[in-house]
Amino acid sequence: MDFGTAVKTCLIENYLTFSGRAARSEYWWFALFVFGTGAVLQLIGGDVLSGIFGLAVLLPGISVAVRRLHDLDRTGWWYMLVVVPLIGALVLIFFFFIHRGTVGANRFGLDPLAGRG
Repeated sequence: MDFGTAVKTCLIENYLTFSGRAARSEYWWFALFVFGTGAVLQLIGGDVLSGIFGLAVLLPGISVAVRRLHDLDRTGWWYMLVVVPLIGALVLIFFFFIHRGTVGANRFGLDPLAGRG
């Protein structure tokens, strides 16, 4: 999945979709979009613009993270680790989000990379 497709998928097609699976590339391209856009908005308009943008991408960010966990055959409740300061986010990144998803179908749906070269 490329950058534009990932952003479109997360913001338009699956804005509040917590079911199904998200490929690793979808998650990381969307994370790059959120980080880059937030940084630019912070430089341009300070806290107001970046705060509004942060609120706008909060739910799609959570939903793509839950779908990413589903791709690893983990329940979305693992995302609750983010409430543990620093350690929770690091655990999610290092043990879940950087690893390849389950090959083939799992209990959360079909492989999002199935059929791609």
